[in-house]
Amino acid sequence: MKIYFFFFVYLLINCAYSQELKTKVLVNTEQLQSSENYIFEELRNNIEQFLNNQIWTNDRYLNEEKINFNFIINILNEPSTGLYEATVQIVSSRPIYNTSYESIILNHGDREWIFEYVPSQNIEYIENRLNDNLSSLLSFYAYIIIGMDNDSFENLGGNKNFEKAWQILNNSQESGYKGWDQFGSKQNRYWLCENFINPEFKIVRESIYNYHINGMDNFYLDSNKSRLIILKSLEQINKINKNKFNSTIINIFLNAKSDELTNVFLNGTLDTKRNAYNILTELSPSRSNLFSKILE
Repeated sequence: MKIYFFFFVYLLINCAYSQELKTKVLVNTEQLQSSENYIFEELRNNIEQFLNNQIWTNDRYLNEEKINFNFIINILNEPSTGLYEATVQIVSSRPIYNTSYESIILNHGDREWIFEYVPSQNIEYIENRLNDNLSSLLSFYAYIIIGMDNDSFENLGGNKNFEKAWQILNNSQESGYKGWDQFGSKQNRYWLCENFINPEFKIVRESIYNYHINGMDNFYLDSNKSRLIILKSLEQINKINKNKFNSTIINIFLNAKSDELTNVFLNGTLDTKRNAYNILTELSPSRSNLFSKILE
């Protein structure tokens, strides 16, 4: 009887929690003069296993609900043995309801990666404690990605995940590595996370939720109505942008969505196309050439 009981508990635990991420990792060493390629293949495998096998939340994810994202690490330099400088491109996406289309949620470049790695090193996430910069970097982005994905399905649904990322950020500031403090680039990890937990940007997060749930996910039902909903979301985001121009959270949104938004409004009514173009060029003047396609 005890055996059956413990087996039942085991099944219950494994049904309640499951891995959230479905990650593909690429490590590019073209700029690094090294013949020890086995180290970077091992690094790639270890990062992939760490991100995919860790259970990050208490939420249950079915296999088809796992978050797709790509991690592209470009190793630039090895200042000393086992210490690497790199840039990373992080791309995550979520499916759009009743289609085969994947909408990009995050398309972000981090230019301030410095980490230590030696062969056979374990990558381990230890909550409430600084372990090493590599595990901190990976864990931070795991929670950011999960939080942004949750925000797209539930209004402010990523709160707990962003709080976890903020905790990692605070612990990592002790390391002295770049990217964790407010005095660096305005697009660094500090400002990325700060914007998502800052009440001043609540409207932006709510608008991103509305964009996905009521706009994109209903596009198959009524494309014109969905365009108006998406346009309303852009108007709300632009209200914040006027006071907080060049904010990280708005840049993150535009980096992910500019191509998608251009395609969304291509077949809209003339008034909708003009309004969309005007708002988008105000949000991102540097992308005016891309957004001009909406008016063609």
